[in-house]
Amino acid sequence: MSTVPRVPSAVPGQPPAFHTVLAHAPGIQARFASLYGAFWMDSALRQREKELARIRNARVTACGFCRQVRFSLARDEGLDEATLDLVTDGYLEAPLSDREKLILRYTDAIIGDPERADPELGRALRAELGEAGLAELTLGVGLFLGLAKVLITLGLEPEAMPVTVLPTPGSSAYRAPAPAPGS
Repeated sequence: MSTVPRVPSAVPGQPPAFHTVLAHAPGIQARFASLYGAFWMDSALRQREKELARIRNARVTACGFCRQVRFSLARDEGLDEATLDLVTDGYLEAPLSDREKLILRYTDAIIGDPERADPELGRALRAELGEAGLAELTLGVGLFLGLAKVLITLGLEPEAMPVTVLPTPGSSAYRAPAPAPGS
């Protein structure tokens, strides 16, 4: 994956990163931050469940930044590194709940082969998550996939990065990056 930024920062003195590159379009940046924050704060799914899907996407798409970031509210729900280590290609045999395995199976269908989302999986998801949970998961995985691809394509992945816990977008502890001065 490229770690050479392909788009410059719009924020003077700041290196290229997702928020500083998106600052070239401050209106879109603000609307995206609002959507992403609303997704994380909606309550149809637990934070832990959203984070499991996000990490599965990160591992499949090989997004170095996404693989290393953890969101604080999922940590508050007890999601630890030992559990995240189970989100591998062998997760169906891992000691995860049936609900979590359903979420990961659907995540794989969205990011890989949509044919995996067969009618049986759809029935199981609706029974387990309800319509609101299924809609929330679908939107979330689409966002995760898009963000990973954008970070990779723009060369915004770090060479190396430790596991980093950040405030969950939309939470009271989260501060959305400021738009570029003069935007």
